Amino acid sequence: MISLIYPEGDFAPIVPARKADDVKAMFAGKDRMGMSKELKNQEWLPVIQDDGQVIAMATREYCHNGSGLLHPVVHLHVLDRYGRLYLQKRSMNKRCQPGKWDTAVGGHVDYGETVMEALMRETQEELGLTRFNPIAIKNYIFEFGKDREMVFVFAAVGNAFSIRPNPEEIEEGRFWTREEIDGALGKGVLTPNFEGEFSAIRKKLYALL
Repeated sequence: MISLIYPEGDFAPIVPARKADDVKAMFAGKDRMGMSKELKNQEWLPVIQDDGQVIAMATREYCHNGSGLLHPVVHLHVLDRYGRLYLQKRSMNKRCQPGKWDTAVGGHVDYGETVMEALMRETQEELGLTRFNPIAIKNYIFEFGKDREMVFVFAAVGNAFSIRPNPEEIEEGRFWTREEIDGALGKGVLTPNFEGEFSAIRKKLYALL
């Protein structure tokens, strides 16, 4: 699995390009994390190459408005020792695939974060889960329309997970058996992203049991 490689000592260029004075104002008043208040008030994502090199930064909105910019996301598959896979039902307020069942955790990597930092943050935000051992599975490029994402896939296995779904993010969540998942494939119940990813990694997932 590749890693994100940020520019040394400075922020990457902003896309789309802005006037020099606007950029200077954005980076004024950096806090100890190196991010200004304006940067934190917007959701800025790293724009990357296939090898993980960060070449720019752009807002989430710009990345998903047809720009085709490649940006990183994290997925976590949660398995119990009985071989059941936890899925979340996406909120009806979601822009993409509302109301469909999806990977337990999925979210963007914010600019400045490592992949692991983003995984831990998203897992806590969506499931309230903080104690788990992430196992790296793979990374791949997912294209849906004009959106392009580098997906970093992880798994966690155990029986003592304390899962508390965030109602603002998730309609509901539960563990699914293999038979239930297989019966739902291709029926419009699951997101296309989950179906493709699950089919590609299912052997690796269940080999962890």
